Order: sequence, then C-alpha cells, then structure tokens
Amino acid sequence: MYKLDATLDDVQNTRFFNIYSDLIKQMSKETQFNEMEVQSILLVYHKFVLDNGPKAKSMTIKQFNNLFFVLFKINDMQIIERTLKLITSESQKDVDPLAWVKLLSVFLSSDLEQRMQFAYQIYDVGGKGALTRLMVSLAVENFFAIDDEDELNELRTDMVELIFRKFDVDKDGIISYDDYSNVVRKQPMLLEFLGQCFPNTNDLTIIAYCTNLLSKMRFFEGKLQE
Repeated sequence: MYKLDATLDDVQNTRFFNIYSDLIKQMSKETQFNEMEVQSILLVYHKFVLDNGPKAKSMTIKQFNNLFFVLFKINDMQIIERTLKLITSESQKDVDPLAWVKLLSVFLSSDLEQRMQFAYQIYDVGGKGALTRLMVSLAVENFFAIDDEDELNELRTDMVELIFRKFDVDKDGIISYDDYSNVVRKQPMLLEFLGQCFPNTNDLTIIAYCTNLLSKMRFFEGKLQE
C-alpha cells in the first residue's frame, strides 16, 4: 500500500485507507473529484480528526466554525449554521467525512447552477423556496454599521426595496429560485446577494493547494489573472 502522506506512519496510513476507502470510491463517482483528489481532501479531514485525540472519529463543530472564520473568511454565523445544516443530517452533532467532501465539492465547483442552488438554499431559511420581505430584511441587518438608528433603519428599508426591484422578476412579492437564478445567470456577480456563502478566489486557491487539487489550482489561478 502506497503512503499518501509522509507524516503518517505505516499503521496510521493503513488505518486511513481502512476508514475511508469506500467513501473515496463513492465520492469520486458522485463529485467532480477523482480518487486521488478525494483522498487528498479526506487526508486534510483526517488530520483534523487526529487533533481531537486517538478515539476521535470526526471533525467537531468548533473546528468547522473556525475553518470558516480563519480560512474561508466567512463570519456570518447564520450562514455558517445554514451551510452545516445543508451538508449534514439533523441528528448529527459533528461533521462527518461525507459532509466535508460535499462542502469542498460545492466550494471548489465552477458550475454556476450548483453554486446558485447552494446559495439560495442558505438564504432560504424557511426551506420553502421563497424569500419573503421579512427574510430579506433580516439578512440585510448586518450590511450596515452606523450608530444612528433612524438612518440605519432607512438604509435597510431602501436596501430591501432595491433587492426586490432587482430580484422579484415576476413581481409577486417573493423572490423564488427562478427569480434569483434568472438574474444571476445574467449577472453572476450577484450570486451572493444576501451575504457571503463561498470563500473568495484567493482563499479558494489556498484551499486547492492545501488539498493538493492540481486542476482546481489552475482554475482559480486563472480567475486571479482575469
């Protein structure tokens, strides 16, 4: 058996493949990653698990949150919690390896449709396929940081009106996924219109290097040069 990482001894290396071999095959079929890329992604995950002690089997929620704060540069706790909910089951109290691969599959995807679906699901807190004025109002609360409460409320109200004029394409009082996707396909820069859901290009390049994803390194380096 070949050694994927020089920091793992023979016993650790064998244990890694015993734990993850089935998932490596599964996720190489279900994502854009090949088997070697899935191995590299899971190795990063495995090292987080090892940091939790010899009996640990998964990444903790605290580690997951810290990755968003430090590496992904995403600080909105509601978005982090919604992201976690999308990639894990309701009963999970930690982040399993399947969720980790799912997350990076979306983060490192160049497929606009996939990224739109993920972002909209994060914004759609009610999970009903409709962004109401109340939901949008709550989302824009963190857009402004000024002390004058009256001015703050006025700015928030104006922002909500601006968003609905732009995104409520059929003027029915809600922003459906069809409304949202129709706008974003024409203007991809509006993908994250209610808050950052994805790491920026610089940070995605770092993630690609950390996970040894050569094809993704080239893609995001190209984005940096555009």
